[in-house]
Amino acid sequence: MPPIPLAETDRRAFLAGTMALPLATVLAFPDLAHAQAARLEPVNVTTKTGGKVSGVIAMPKQLPAPAVILIHEWWGLNDQIKSVAAELAEQGYIALAVDLYGGTVARSPDEAQAAMKAVDSKEATESLAGAVDYLRGHKDSTGKVGTVGWCFGGGWSLNTALAAPVDACVVYYGSVAKKAGELQNLHCPVLGQFGTEDDHINKEMVEGFEAELKKAGKSELFTAYWYDADHAFANPTGARYDAEDAKLAWDRTTEFLHQYLSARS
Repeated sequence: MPPIPLAETDRRAFLAGTMALPLATVLAFPDLAHAQAARLEPVNVTTKTGGKVSGVIAMPKQLPAPAVILIHEWWGLNDQIKSVAAELAEQGYIALAVDLYGGTVARSPDEAQAAMKAVDSKEATESLAGAVDYLRGHKDSTGKVGTVGWCFGGGWSLNTALAAPVDACVVYYGSVAKKAGELQNLHCPVLGQFGTEDDHINKEMVEGFEAELKKAGKSELFTAYWYDADHAFANPTGARYDAEDAKLAWDRTTEFLHQYLSARS
């Protein structure tokens, strides 16, 4: 990742909480991302079935506001995802970053793989549906709820839209391997962001998803963008990060959320 110039006075002001910085700048420096993440409030939600889902929440300055659920990559709920939640709050959303790993943040691919495999699909679905209910009923919410997820979380962003009534869904290089029967419960627009060099979340999978959407009569709900990039191209902490494509994908994400959730600009 190329260095981003940052004046020491600006760093100190940000760490003191007296100055905001662009998301790309925050994510470029681990100490800034950690400071941003630490400002979010922990939250615990009880689902209709009595289950629990934890996470952190960032509130916008102007209320009431629409809400967005953020679902982490296979690494877990780390400072990167929390910083994105803080940025969405700056843009006018109640941003809830959920934790599907029960507090685990992986430090290696092996740890991430183990944490991901340990997720119970039924429990995760109930947790995310509970998060949607929580945000729809939040005293400061307009009732509009969207989802955004990356990698592991990208697939769960789509799963949430199938399990609960949401108003917008964003999938960053997550699994969209669904059949037409599963897609009958999809009622919101879906934005997909994919990399042409991704060996797993590839053209074959996405074209299969489009075919199944057509069978289900839902083709009009899906918009896909392709980038000359690899998997996880929007993750600034990884070797496959592509700053230009990450910015373009983020701009498209925020425009999409604004369109369907009607956040203040």
